[in-house]
Formats: sequence, C-alpha cells, structure tokens
Amino acid sequence: MVEFKYEVVERVAVLSESSKGWTKELNLISWNGREPKYDIREWSPDGEKMGKGVTLTDEEVAVLKEALAGRDI
Repeated sequence: MVEFKYEVVERVAVLSESSKGWTKELNLISWNGREPKYDIREWSPDGEKMGKGVTLTDEEVAVLKEALAGRDI
C-alpha cells in the first residue's frame, strides 16, 4: 500500500455527526506536502481514521459557492 501524508491545516466546519460519533467535516488539508485544498469527508471520533471524500481547489469551491448561492436551501 502506498503511504501518504496529510496535515489538517484548518478545520473549517463540522457539517454533521453520525450516531457512532463520526463527523462529516470541511477542512483545509495539505496532502503529501502540497498546497492545502478544501476537503469534505468523514472522520472517526478520535480523528485517526477517515472515510472516502472529495478534495476541491479554491476555484472549485468558488464555483460550488456560486451554484449554491442561487438555490433556495
């Protein structure tokens, strides 16, 4: 298995929490020493394990923000 490194640069928001304590979070994460990107995924209560997620660039977050701004949520 390929080893990878990550650093949570900033915890932006907890979006939800499951009954088992896992939290879905929006964070800024640096993967393998690269420039931090926005990341949405689930994290275990102790922060040691993570689920599958999606990583977004600043530009992608701006498009998402604009797309959601016009919606009646």
